[in-house]
Amino acid sequence: MKAEKTNLEDCWILEPDVFEDERGYFYEGFNTERFKRITGFDFAVKQINQSRSSLGVLRGLHFQKAPRAQAKLVSCVEGEVLDVAVDLREKSPTYGQFSLVRLSAENKKHFYIPKGMAHGFLVLTEHARLMYQVDELYSKDHDTGIIYNDPDLNISWGLPEEQIILSEKDRSLPTLKESNFNF
Repeated sequence: MKAEKTNLEDCWILEPDVFEDERGYFYEGFNTERFKRITGFDFAVKQINQSRSSLGVLRGLHFQKAPRAQAKLVSCVEGEVLDVAVDLREKSPTYGQFSLVRLSAENKKHFYIPKGMAHGFLVLTEHARLMYQVDELYSKDHDTGIIYNDPDLNISWGLPEEQIILSEKDRSLPTLKESNFNF
């Protein structure tokens, strides 16, 4: 496995060793010991989520507030997405900054997003399916987010506004400045 630090503190892009032959391919999607050796973090999966979305769908920017904050390991198993993490940890040297990575079924990369970060993605292909491994169970009472087009973040999603498809919930999220979270 190759691991690359992103511009955000504690956020990683992981690229598995893929073994291909005439039958197809095999790769180890996650190994706790190897992950800890490379990153220094323990990551114990408590829940695995999957979503499938169409071209132009933007989900995010979501997170769970403490004490139910989640670290995530995200991978794309169908199609391609632009995946985004935003550092919400006020004491972090990268607070208020974001990292972008293209995840696809073809590149098989994984994006590790630690607790205290918002996460979102935009579908770039006809359909995309994401797998989220998380270290904390979902809690509706702790679920929240920040608006994807926060002018202070200035994230370039790569699609015109009129082509972005949002849920009503995501359309009404607050900005980072308006948010109330405790990291």
